Amino acid sequence: MFLAVLAVAALGGYLAWSATGDTRGARLGVFLFVVAGWVVTLCFHEFAHAFLAWRFGDEEVEARGYLTLNPLKYSHPVLSILLPVVFIALGGIGLPGGAVYLHPHRFRTRAQRALVSLSGPAVNVVFAIVLLAVVKQQYATSSHSAFWAAMAFLGLLQISAALLNLIPFPGLDGYGAIEPYLDPAFQRQAEQFKPFGMLGLFALLQVQTINRVFFDVVYRLYDLSGVNRLYAGAGYELIKFWQR
Repeated sequence: MFLAVLAVAALGGYLAWSATGDTRGARLGVFLFVVAGWVVTLCFHEFAHAFLAWRFGDEEVEARGYLTLNPLKYSHPVLSILLPVVFIALGGIGLPGGAVYLHPHRFRTRAQRALVSLSGPAVNVVFAIVLLAVVKQQYATSSHSAFWAAMAFLGLLQISAALLNLIPFPGLDGYGAIEPYLDPAFQRQAEQFKPFGMLGLFALLQVQTINRVFFDVVYRLYDLSGVNRLYAGAGYELIKFWQR
């Protein structure tokens, strides 16, 4: 399954690279590259959680089949893949998608629990740095503008996903990183909110003021790469292959 997703990303990259101008082929290529590329990074994000947990002593991670890049092992086709793809297309937000269920009591220290939670967002940060570094080096001297715009937008999505995940809201990695250090009574109270963490956060992002502040931070971090914001904006417009 992972190789199939990777093949779709490669196909999209080829279509975007080969396109000349703003054509339906260019838009379809950018859409396939960004969406499949996003799923690929989701696989690495969740694998990082699982692998580090396994190294720290949670052996059931392997028994549950999490030590794989197959997205179907730790994600729901609708909630983890379809909905994030819709949000990418409509709002340009990189929502976290998968979920690796761990056994925190298997870890020897609180620091290990925190590191397991932070490993996923760290993967998004690494992908953002690599993608945007390549775009910065190549975009200005290349005629394959659709492809590099797609890369820039995918890099922006990695930043938004890392930032969202690091918010200390129950159910997100940011909360998972601080949870071991919180009062046990508070942890028990917060447990009931974990299944709704992402939905609650998405609802908050519908508030215009919160949305504006969030994306202001995302773009400030994006600017650190030295890549023009217009490149990511062009990638966002190009994924809408159904429009002219």
